[in-house]
Amino acid sequence: MPAKRRLTMRQLRQMLRLAGGGSSAREIAVILGIARSTVQDNLKRAAAAGLSWPLPGDLTDDALQRRLFARAGVKQGARRRPEPNWADLAVELKKPGVTLLILWEEYRAVHPDGYGYSRFCELFRNFEQRLSPTMRQEHAAGDKVFVDYSGKKIAIVDRRTGEIRQAELFIGALGASGLAYAEASWTQTLPDWIGAHVRMFRLFGGVPRLIVPDNLKAGVNRASFYDPEINRSYGMMAAHYGVGVLPARPRRPKDKAKVENTVRFAQSCILGRLRKQTFFSLAEANAAIAEALDRINDHVMRRLGVSRRHLFQTIERAALAPLPAEDYEFAEWRLARVSTDYHVEFDRFFYSVPHRLIRQQVDVRATARTIEIFHRGQRIAVHQRRYGGSRFGTDPNHMPSSHRRYAEWTPDRFRRWAATIGPHTESLITAILASRPHPEQGFRTSLGVMRLFRDIDCRRAEAVSARAVAIGGLTCKSVTSLIATYKAPHETDEAPAVMEHANLRGPGYFH
Repeated sequence: MPAKRRLTMRQLRQMLRLAGGGSSAREIAVILGIARSTVQDNLKRAAAAGLSWPLPGDLTDDALQRRLFARAGVKQGARRRPEPNWADLAVELKKPGVTLLILWEEYRAVHPDGYGYSRFCELFRNFEQRLSPTMRQEHAAGDKVFVDYSGKKIAIVDRRTGEIRQAELFIGALGASGLAYAEASWTQTLPDWIGAHVRMFRLFGGVPRLIVPDNLKAGVNRASFYDPEINRSYGMMAAHYGVGVLPARPRRPKDKAKVENTVRFAQSCILGRLRKQTFFSLAEANAAIAEALDRINDHVMRRLGVSRRHLFQTIERAALAPLPAEDYEFAEWRLARVSTDYHVEFDRFFYSVPHRLIRQQVDVRATARTIEIFHRGQRIAVHQRRYGGSRFGTDPNHMPSSHRRYAEWTPDRFRRWAATIGPHTESLITAILASRPHPEQGFRTSLGVMRLFRDIDCRRAEAVSARAVAIGGLTCKSVTSLIATYKAPHETDEAPAVMEHANLRGPGYFH
């Protein structure tokens, strides 16, 4: 037979008032819309408890309920069944693989005449309802860490200017033990967001199975219950530590009640207690936050009778996965397309890739020290990151052969070549390079001179060079003409008074 529905305190009071006025059980049942047997049963309870109308004025609803139903299901005169320590069971339930059935079996092994399984579960749920909203959620040890930023900020004063700058407060909390982590950072951007995770895992000494973040843009590109899109840099950090990312549903604070409750507690224990202190640097603020964080984690929770740190050390530390050998180094990922000069741009600097990938889409991974470029998952280039100097970082191996030869042209290279012929040739090349607004504009002329001198001996090349410098013939055309017509002093017995040239008329022209 199903159990009778328990009446509300308002119905019970109205039932007693009607019974005190002489109404029958049938009439009361019709007026209240309930079964006559329910009325009769509750009137018997009231008589057994010595209650009649009018009730005492100071009798509250809770007191009335206790007098009528406190010993429901227990025969008069029977002794009360032994109860377990519900707080201890709440702690045990957080351990991996522990269920209420296992806890009940252990309870009955100690108390064979104890509660049945259904009543045991009912009493445990009643105990859970008296806990904080955070503790009512069932989180297995080592399963989740909840992360978010506090809406409140910390003021930091510039010691030199007196300017006040607001810093963000990052909060993290493990699901089972509630062990908290907090730190201040200047922004909520990706480097600060990921850096806070790295330091949090280092403090925990391990990593849980899942991270449950709020839908912060730094971590979640697109919030969705069915298919959230995780930021690639955030996802790479999670892959480094071997954890999954499960964003909370948008506008569903109960999904992350653990961190929401910890945020409120942190705002009281950290921001509230530190509100009268003045901080002049981020490091100074974080040192004070660390002290306040110790108070949070060592605080004994009233209902459970233990601290967050005790829960962490006894049930959660062993359940965390080990940390990797090295901390994750923050890297920013971007998509880029290779331009026609086989370079990709990152923060206004350009880095080369193999020339065969012109117009292809590539992935750029940037750390504080390096730029790595990937094509279809394979690394194709790595460069030292540039913050100043030349805007182009070019690997000669990425260049076409024709471009590579051109890239090897430098003023010093041409001067060294000219010096192998002689000082006059070196002077000619130096003059050619100096005569142009930019030395690079003289490379082709110098290359042309190199090719012209390749077909003559060094002594004649020196003579032609000396003559070219003397008359200012600093072009390939002038040097070519000198090679064809100029007679050096060592090439004739007597030095001619006038240089021979096809355009000179000579003395016979005038007779």
